[in-house]
Amino acid sequence: MAPASRPRPKVIVTRRLPQPVETRMAELFDVELNLDDTPMNQAALADAAARCEVLVPTVTDEIDAEVLNAAAAGGRLKLMANFGVGVDHIDLAAARAARVAVTNTPGVLTDDTADLVMALILSVPRRLGAGEKLVRAGQWQGWAPTGMLGHRITGKRLGIIGMGRIGRAVATRARAFGLTVHYHNRHRLRAEVEGELEATWWENLDAMLARVDFITINCPHTPETHHLIDARRFKLMQRQAYIINAARGEIIDEAALCEALEKGEIAGAGLDVFEREPEVDARLLELPGVVLLPHMGSATFEGRQAMGEKVIANIRVWADGHRPPDLVLEEWV
Repeated sequence: MAPASRPRPKVIVTRRLPQPVETRMAELFDVELNLDDTPMNQAALADAAARCEVLVPTVTDEIDAEVLNAAAAGGRLKLMANFGVGVDHIDLAAARAARVAVTNTPGVLTDDTADLVMALILSVPRRLGAGEKLVRAGQWQGWAPTGMLGHRITGKRLGIIGMGRIGRAVATRARAFGLTVHYHNRHRLRAEVEGELEATWWENLDAMLARVDFITINCPHTPETHHLIDARRFKLMQRQAYIINAARGEIIDEAALCEALEKGEIAGAGLDVFEREPEVDARLLELPGVVLLPHMGSATFEGRQAMGEKVIANIRVWADGHRPPDLVLEEWV
């Protein structure tokens, strides 16, 4: 006699995912999809957390203590399989108290995000955003020797904050464009890795900021990195410096950034993330030398598909009673 099949875990997904991912989830799990893609408010998230064994949230979901208390009261939620790498939208302390394991999707977005960072490094000093707007507005009068002048990046210095997978991928791309790579990280890279990247380590972030032409943020958002770049640090930067952020908006004090741009303390900014998404400080919309993107660093078909496959793999391994491969927070009950 064949053994009885194991009950399929109840999985609730908070946002629309790529169709192949949703289809595979429907084949494997007792899944509840958000087909109209309406972001869930806190009450809806709390209700979902109380009704499922696995919750699949995204960066738009604030998984706070209230949501996790509801999960603990419901007694069903055992795994939060996050669709994304960053987990700063999840209260990990509350998850631990509720005895909920948390996984993420590392490694699959490295190239996509690094490509976008490099695109911003190119776009801001070469004024690509301003040029595109000029053409669309019908105001371009033709080529002129002094028209749309910007700055080359070859021969400039790039300072990378955070030298994980994405930071190293940015460094590799930057070298191909003739940038000299500097970096600040909690821990210095191994000598052989530093040599391969031809990267200079700065233990002191302030010292690095004062010496580079481009700063790109590639570290996670944590209590320690919240407003890491603030008014004091903008004043340390060179007036010709540009700052690039495709990590988390909260790492930059957005009000201080606007003030630094208005005062000419820095030359420009390329932003894919914002402090209060989807709200954007109105001053950024009017300031020259700024390129703004709608949090699209991981927005490739291939990347989002790979994220979904990671989520599915973590759920399947957990459902089989084993340790999921991408644990951020482990709580076995």
